[in-house]
Amino acid sequence: MNNRYKVIAGLMAALIINGSAVAAKDEAVDKNKKYRMGVVVFEGFELLDAMGPLEMFGNVGARLEIVLVAEKAGPVASAQKVKTVADYSFEDCPELDIVLVPGGFGYTNMIRNEKAMKWLVDRAAKAELVTSVCNGSQILAAGGILDGAKATTNKAYYKMITGSAKEVDWVHEARWVDDGRIITSSGVSAGIDMSLHVIQRLFGEETATQIANMTEYEWHRDSTWDPFAKMHASQK
Repeated sequence: MNNRYKVIAGLMAALIINGSAVAAKDEAVDKNKKYRMGVVVFEGFELLDAMGPLEMFGNVGARLEIVLVAEKAGPVASAQKVKTVADYSFEDCPELDIVLVPGGFGYTNMIRNEKAMKWLVDRAAKAELVTSVCNGSQILAAGGILDGAKATTNKAYYKMITGSAKEVDWVHEARWVDDGRIITSSGVSAGIDMSLHVIQRLFGEETATQIANMTEYEWHRDSTWDPFAKMHASQK
């Protein structure tokens, strides 16, 4: 066999092996299970923290219902002044399988709100997965939800966020951290990579890859890829 055919044969073998690996991973996914995800929004939430993941999760299809929840149903202004609409209030929100908490400069509107934190702690305890983007992990940590768990957060404000939550096993260099039931991401756009990772876990690698390709997003699959940790090394 000449070199040209050896190369072609090698590529074909790699495709078969990789395809088998994807199929094997996807076989482990319960293809009949449906989920409801609640995205918590509050005055001053970071827009991309919520909308980046929503773009990814919103393309999963009928197996994932997405609701937005806030202290009161209705319009909620982001830090960028763009408003979104909460479907439910804390009082009438249905049961949630997945909870996603964005960050933002308005995070204190959650942390200082006893009613909001009580609701979040209760729902986090019942959810199958609890996720956060950026300093959304600061909100989770304030409720004790991250105690004993590995987690990450925004690197530009790393010291400020982690300094007040010593019970958390913080990981400085990470795009996202999957600690099983709790999955946290680094700053803002990192939530998109984390979301695709969660989609891969729940709905299969093929689904996650199709969504990334459809949205023309370059998915960083390596959770340790974190140039921003190096950029903000003084925050460690």
